[in-house]
Amino acid sequence: MVIQKKTPQRMCVGCQEMKNKKELLRVVRTPDNEVILDTTGKKSGRGAYLCSNEQCLLKAFKEKRLERALKRVVDPQIYEQLRSGIII
Repeated sequence: MVIQKKTPQRMCVGCQEMKNKKELLRVVRTPDNEVILDTTGKKSGRGAYLCSNEQCLLKAFKEKRLERALKRVVDPQIYEQLRSGIII
């Protein structure tokens, strides 16, 4: 019998859909209270996940879902940095 491994599922804070963890981008609030895009998925800190499209980021910004998930006020310039990181 072959035992299948469960793949970790996470919810996108923008569209609120459950997806595989590897399909999503991780945004982290570090212990120094910086909000950064975690490309490795291993940085320490409180994390939130987003789909890799601009609509999810805009929805997370408008409804302040990212702020609630990270438990910190997120500056608009950080959203611009995240947007440029997603588009690249």
